[in-house]
Amino acid sequence: MSLEQSLIKQGSFLFKYRGQFPVILFLLSIPFIYFTSLSQLDHNLVLIFNYFACFLTLLGFLIRFYTIGTTPKNTSGRNTKKQIADTLNTLGIYSIVRHPLYLGNYLIWLGIAIYSYNIEFVILMSLLFWLYYERIMLTEEEFLKSKFQQIFLQWSNNVPAFFPRKFIIKNGHVTFSIISVLRREYSSVLSSIVGFLFIDVIRNIFTYNTLFISPLLLNISVFFIVIILILRTLKHHTSILIEEGRS
Repeated sequence: MSLEQSLIKQGSFLFKYRGQFPVILFLLSIPFIYFTSLSQLDHNLVLIFNYFACFLTLLGFLIRFYTIGTTPKNTSGRNTKKQIADTLNTLGIYSIVRHPLYLGNYLIWLGIAIYSYNIEFVILMSLLFWLYYERIMLTEEEFLKSKFQQIFLQWSNNVPAFFPRKFIIKNGHVTFSIISVLRREYSSVLSSIVGFLFIDVIRNIFTYNTLFISPLLLNISVFFIVIILILRTLKHHTSILIEEGRS
């Protein structure tokens, strides 16, 4: 088996279980948090870490929201068993980057990693993310290349895989749908909330030897969790969030 085939095979496996990546980060963060003394960090530096973490996480979600809200059914879905693509997205945000959802994921988890206040963990998270998702992206692109051939090659030759080189988006034929975002993205928001809460609780245990959540983070988390529960109820028990032609 060639190296490329081996990476694609690994990517197929990781694609099915890509939702478990946050669990790996949670477990790896514990020793880094333990060796990061909050008492030795300057208060202003902590504030900078917090603001930067929030900014990157929000930016990541904005990218995900825009992507989800402007893509049609069976293109950028939550499918885990196999690759799905009825059409090749080359417009909208896909006109400046080939994997916008994964870029959004990286920025979200980069923000959460920065909230640990440990630069080594930020670097480790970035390396693991690249090793993990590089294989997934390779697998996805092999599928798209085999299905769309010349169209894919022309698109991939002009659009970078992960970091955009330009920010002028070619508008697509699919209008932005806030309903799609509300229906599909509440679980991603919940996952990030759990990430921030986990780091905060572990840090407070190590620092103060007691179990508690920082008041501001607790209030923000409760607010979003209530909204998430409402959206989940609407999704599973009503037709309010159903749209034709959307995943």
